[in-house]
Amino acid sequence: MAHPAAHAFDVEGHDYEGDELITGEAVALDLRPASFVLRAAGAMIDFAATVLVMIALIYLLTSPDVGLVIDGAALQAISIVFLVVFTIAVPAGVETLTRGKSLGKLAVGARIVRDDGGAIGFRHAFIRSLTGFLEIFATLGGLAALVALLNSRSKRLGDLLAGTYSQNERVGAIVDPVFIVPSGLTEWARTADVARMPDPLSRRIAAFLVQAGGLVPDARARLASELANEAARYVNAVPAAHPEAFLLAITAIRRDREYNALQLAGQRMQQLEPVLGGLPHRFPDRS
Repeated sequence: MAHPAAHAFDVEGHDYEGDELITGEAVALDLRPASFVLRAAGAMIDFAATVLVMIALIYLLTSPDVGLVIDGAALQAISIVFLVVFTIAVPAGVETLTRGKSLGKLAVGARIVRDDGGAIGFRHAFIRSLTGFLEIFATLGGLAALVALLNSRSKRLGDLLAGTYSQNERVGAIVDPVFIVPSGLTEWARTADVARMPDPLSRRIAAFLVQAGGLVPDARARLASELANEAARYVNAVPAAHPEAFLLAITAIRRDREYNALQLAGQRMQQLEPVLGGLPHRFPDRS
């Protein structure tokens, strides 16, 4: 956890800590920026599409049939207009209408958003397109790649000026882990008495079990021992087991017990349904 003094605040009071945005309502949003590789792939697709369209139009304008109607000076003027339209106006218009999308970003699953996670407007898209002519087309992406490699969110110069970044929208589904009683504690679990624990302690145990695989061995063992000592006061007949195995066992026992309680409550409600929903004797059903 970063020190509070290291937090950054925007003009609307949002608190940033790394890639996590904490809103004014104290809701944490996990906003994941697109990686440099994804951004480069999307930019290459957009660049290729723009160049192909411009080549096709220039080929059309330089064809013999059109050359008889348009002279050289008019052809140069039209070419400059096409260059401005397809490198600045079209990208800005597409990102404005699609709220930060383009052909390349659609392919890689990214979207341009503001630094606070909101949708961009025309101002943001125009600044990005205007600087993109220098970054992407004039330098063949060299300047954009250099700037993107120097910041954590892979922002190019246009993003720094517009206050935007590329957000990755294709995030893998989070699979909730299923905890089971370790094999060495199966017999103990059949007679164990696990009392109700305080909610903060239950949440800390659950968070530890989910994140245990990513902890270093020393920290993992220390946290498991501390949590096991706190949870032991709510367990009758504490087993002589590894602290983490003990935490897994009591978590599975409490889950199964609460599930069975909910099932029993549902069965009782089904038995009472005829009484609760029935009409008094000889009372007409007007539904």
